Amino acid sequence: MIRSLVLASAVLFITSIVVAEEARPAADSKPAADAKTPKKVVEGKQAPEFKIKDATGKEINLAELTAKGPVLVRLTCGCSGCDKELAYFQALHEGYKDAGLTSLAIFKEPDAKVATYVKEKKLNMLYAVDSKGEAWGVFETTAMPTNFLIAKGGKIITIAPGCDPSGLLAKTLSEKVAKTVNKEAVDVQKKVADAKDKK
Repeated sequence: MIRSLVLASAVLFITSIVVAEEARPAADSKPAADAKTPKKVVEGKQAPEFKIKDATGKEINLAELTAKGPVLVRLTCGCSGCDKELAYFQALHEGYKDAGLTSLAIFKEPDAKVATYVKEKKLNMLYAVDSKGEAWGVFETTAMPTNFLIAKGGKIITIAPGCDPSGLLAKTLSEKVAKTVNKEAVDVQKKVADAKDKK
């Protein structure tokens, strides 16, 4: 009789421990919502805080730029594809700078290489060097290049990743800039083709 009581008590004690352990969440488990952190840099949301120094050491503050008007941030490099596409983005910049657009190119190459490249290409827009690629982290992208059209006030209008040497991507962005600044769209493909014909 005593042996049966002891055995029953032991079974009851062990069962209570097992039930309690199963009810307790694992220490290393995370809620399903944290399994994949949602991106903060998306169309329709506010652009991230971002500051970078230009070649002269002057600070470029994205918030200050977007307070004045729309900004096109281009995270890029001098590879052959980006190089072929550059002319279209220079035409885009020229077409809308008088309407308030600021174009900011951020290059991933070392300073000396970018300085030579900028001189050769007669770059006509604001630019900075980020050889460590920190801007790509801030803007949550790995694509090269990636373009961010940001409205006056800082809201992201569109994100356009990838390279298109034909100028079609730049043309699409040009149309979106036109709507932002209430101006007729500039055909950047035609501008670049006309410039080539004149040479």
